[in-house]
Amino acid sequence: MGENGTGKSTLLEAIAAAVSSPTVGAESVLTDATLQHTRDLAKQLKLAWGKRTHRGFFLRSEDFFNFTKAISQMRSEMLARLHKIDEEYVDRSEYARSFFKMPFHKSLHEMKERYGENLDANSHGESFLTLFQSRFVPNGLYLLDEPETPLSPMKQLALLSMLKNMVTQGAQFIIATHSPIIMAFPDATIFSFDELPVRTVYYDDLAHVTLTKAFLSDPQQFLRHL
Repeated sequence: MGENGTGKSTLLEAIAAAVSSPTVGAESVLTDATLQHTRDLAKQLKLAWGKRTHRGFFLRSEDFFNFTKAISQMRSEMLARLHKIDEEYVDRSEYARSFFKMPFHKSLHEMKERYGENLDANSHGESFLTLFQSRFVPNGLYLLDEPETPLSPMKQLALLSMLKNMVTQGAQFIIATHSPIIMAFPDATIFSFDELPVRTVYYDDLAHVTLTKAFLSDPQQFLRHL
């Protein structure tokens, strides 16, 4: 955790580059021309593994919108192709039309099984959690940059429940966050980027936490100075 501009997201990107982590909804950190500085930093990292894994992904909250749009576009294109097959093969048998439709029906079914009827039709927060439910697998390494952005406090608690369940199945999460709710994950190691060198801190000593508690206990104390 840390204030904006302290480098926590940059380090997360560098870890993603160092482990060649797949990205969700964005160009790979290994090829994105704007992230050369990230790849340079990744070369300076020394990784130590308890258990090497190739499972998992890297996700920035701002990339999720592009991902849902891409899924929606793929679905629309496949539905359009099914309609086109009906037009092109109108004089052919039902068996022939079904044969040519089969791969599209299979892909649509797999998308529905994984993401629901229409990922783009859900609220941003619901879609975000649906993505996690569909993509989390045991023993994965997940790098999440501010996953709280589209999530209400209740949805953040739902995310914590997912994280806890996956940790029991051997998954590891490295998360950059501003959320006191996400930071409260049981037994998490919290690194503060607000001072150099980066150091571990206790949850109750975090400025984010103390400020939030103080504000919620007496909002007017802060608001009257605005």
